[in-house]
Amino acid sequence: MSSHLLSFASLRPATTATNSSYAKMTPHHLHNHTLSQRVYIPSHVYKHPAALLLELSTSLDELYRILPLIIKHGLYSEHLFQTKLVSLFCKHSSLIDAARVFEPIELKLDALYHTMLKGYASNSSLDDALSFFCRMKYDDVPLVVYNFTYLLKVCGDKGELRRGKQIHGQLVVHGFSSNLFAMTGVANMYAKCRQIDEAYKMFDRMPERDLVSWNTIISGYAQNGLARMALELVVRMHEEGRRPDLVTVVSILPAVANIRSLRIGKAVHGFVMRAGLESFVNISTALIDMYSKCGSVGTARLIFDGMGNRNVVSWNSMIAGYVEGGNPEEAMKFFQKMLDEGVEPTNVTIMEALHACADLGDFERGVFIHKLLDRLKLGPDVSVANSLISMYSKCKKVDIAASVFKNLQNKTRVSWNAMILGYAQNGCINEALIYFCEMRSRNLIPDSFTMVSVIPALAELSVTRHAKCIHALVIRSCFDKNIFVTTALIDMYAKCGAIGTARKLFDMMNERHVTTWNAMIDAYGTHGHGKAAVELFNDMQQGVIKPNDITFTCIISACSHSGLVVEGIRCFTSMKKDYGIEPTMDHYGAMVDLLGRAGHLTEAWDFIQRMPIEPGITVFGAMLGACKIHKNVELGEKAANRLFELNPDEGGYHVLLANIYATASMWDKVAKVRSIMEEKGLQKTPGCSLLELRNEVHSFYSGSTSHPQSKIIYAFLETLVDEIKAAGYVPDVNSIHDVEVDVQEQLLSSHSEKLAIAFGLLNTSSGSTIHIRKNLRVCGDCHNATKYISLVSGREIVVRDMHRFHHFKNGICSCGDYW
Repeated sequence: MSSHLLSFASLRPATTATNSSYAKMTPHHLHNHTLSQRVYIPSHVYKHPAALLLELSTSLDELYRILPLIIKHGLYSEHLFQTKLVSLFCKHSSLIDAARVFEPIELKLDALYHTMLKGYASNSSLDDALSFFCRMKYDDVPLVVYNFTYLLKVCGDKGELRRGKQIHGQLVVHGFSSNLFAMTGVANMYAKCRQIDEAYKMFDRMPERDLVSWNTIISGYAQNGLARMALELVVRMHEEGRRPDLVTVVSILPAVANIRSLRIGKAVHGFVMRAGLESFVNISTALIDMYSKCGSVGTARLIFDGMGNRNVVSWNSMIAGYVEGGNPEEAMKFFQKMLDEGVEPTNVTIMEALHACADLGDFERGVFIHKLLDRLKLGPDVSVANSLISMYSKCKKVDIAASVFKNLQNKTRVSWNAMILGYAQNGCINEALIYFCEMRSRNLIPDSFTMVSVIPALAELSVTRHAKCIHALVIRSCFDKNIFVTTALIDMYAKCGAIGTARKLFDMMNERHVTTWNAMIDAYGTHGHGKAAVELFNDMQQGVIKPNDITFTCIISACSHSGLVVEGIRCFTSMKKDYGIEPTMDHYGAMVDLLGRAGHLTEAWDFIQRMPIEPGITVFGAMLGACKIHKNVELGEKAANRLFELNPDEGGYHVLLANIYATASMWDKVAKVRSIMEEKGLQKTPGCSLLELRNEVHSFYSGSTSHPQSKIIYAFLETLVDEIKAAGYVPDVNSIHDVEVDVQEQLLSSHSEKLAIAFGLLNTSSGSTIHIRKNLRVCGDCHNATKYISLVSGREIVVRDMHRFHHFKNGICSCGDYW
């Protein structure tokens, strides 16, 4: 007994095995086991209170308290207690302690080896488990089928295909290739290692199949994204006389959710009701997930409300349903309700809640959740940190997102992707590109999500040369067949002015997503090719992919840019009538823009009055812009008054109203508007034009002289204005007053796009196209001047403003002066 007391004198609670005890044993110890599996256990042993206490123990601490009692009563050397202790230490993940009991036993029962192997397979590394498996063979322990299934499960869980195949080979060598339980384990291993064809071969060779083997292969197909095959196997299973059970249903419901088949989902739900399985929490939770992903969040909520028992996964599924269903506010209410009811969130809960905050742009609630992480001890979780980066980025707090990223210890590719996208979404183009280059310098290979994150940054830069470089990298990385990457490329080329290249990529795609169609329709719209956009929209309606709400925003806007009023109205009517899509504020704003831009101001105002929802800033903003174009003071005042009641946070709308008054020479009202702007602290966004030259982006602000070539630019511009005046250009000075005519013209000539164009003409070769990016709408005078500059210089000038593209060539603009 004293030797055993010494063995346990240094025992401490341990949860992992760091150095396997068996690795230190000499060959002398390795053969001391008995083949006898029948051991006599005296009644005083199995009836002893210590044996009962072991049966009732639930934790490692309790086990440590019982152990001295076992030793004190001389029971430690009894086979019953040795087996129980090894089993319980393995169960509580304390392999060091299990080994301390196992190793001193002189005559080890085979069952002890099997228990130890299970312990290593469940709680240690695959290397340790395989080493102990080899020891068992060396000790001549007869192997049983469970030894192989334990190891196969570990190989599957860790994606260790090579070693899984080795275990499969050993299983065959030891005569278990016809064992149903063993081959089910093999099929499961291959399925988890993404070798579903091999898994099916194992399944197909089974002389007979039980419910477990059917569930294994069905789950394998579902988890490998082959939902339809999984469902076909369920039908075949039923035809072969096997009735699906709880496990089958839990396996196929995610498959139904993935293919968004509400009809099949309802059929499965019907089976659940008939089979009496609805009371199981995991079944109800899977139904919630399925209905949410199939767009029936209301039904999901009914199931949730009817659940007698819920777990945290049930709450997570419901919150995720609201987020994915486009109702982040309800998701946040549900999250708060979960906290109020004392349900402790998991990392999945937090990520969904952060997703909801991101969609809402709710910075304050996002900060609340961030603080909650410390209490929940989820701060170091990389996935949660990635969600924080995305949330802060979408709340326009990219500096805080960068701080979270900087402090993150174990950055993953997803972390880098989130940060790159965050910078791109916030207009920090240079930072996005710097992080992309740094990511690659650290030998982190970009994936498709990286590409989809960085390509929009290059799209905002609007430089065709850079676009071609990233396109080449996409091809070298074999992402050119990825739908979402190619869609991003289409959008990028369109925003770089290369609408023809964008269409070529579109036509080359074998498969398209709804976002692909949206990107191409929007591209045609922003380039003023309204008829092409309508034709493409008609093609889409004839195909499999149906338009969504964004599609209709794109096509109505495209019609607006090209003056296609009848077609735009038809699309708006079709949205609800043919597709059941309720118009949102963006759709109403696009319709007002369509009517107003075309000069139908009265119809546009009447349309606003008939709106079933309260008009927002975008609607009245579109109306005010139309009144500016068509010089309608009366309706412009009405739209402005309603607009200012909504307290827009930037001064652009006040400037629009002031310009309407200026055009009508109502200078007293111009002064009044400017006075209101001063009182409210509102400022006009300064005009800024960008031009990229030799890998450097040059910025020009209206009236600025900060550029190194300012003197040369202004001198050249003075000569250029004289040239275009000789060709017929007349400066539009109507919006400027209180100064002499020559000063008015001087102010006009210092607009940012004119400075950028002059710089481009001075620093690029004759015949090359000049690409300009402007942050505001091109003003009437600059538009007219640029037409003449393209005429006298013989250059093509492409200007991308905040709404659309203008291609100037030979004195003509692609917009047809309709913008």
